[in-house]
Amino acid sequence: MNIMYFAWVRERIGIPQETVETDAATVNDLIAELIAREDRYAAAFADISALRVALDQELSDFDAPLANVREVAFFPPMTGGDAGPGPVRTI
Repeated sequence: MNIMYFAWVRERIGIPQETVETDAATVNDLIAELIAREDRYAAAFADISALRVALDQELSDFDAPLANVREVAFFPPMTGGDAGPGPVRTI
């Protein structure tokens, strides 16, 4: 199974993607396996409420089954969060 990491998830894990052999039944099971590997995975998945997951390029849930899935992608939400201070407007 190919696993892809984007944005700060990639930065914390240190690689953009990898191929893993897994018997994980769900995304949550896969995350548990990855966290057990190394601390960098634990750091990346410390707060999964700040993550989104896509299975074969379809947005999915963390309890979704992984049967027949070829690609899993983890990434932060595309919108929301604090974008920092924006440009100053004078009215």
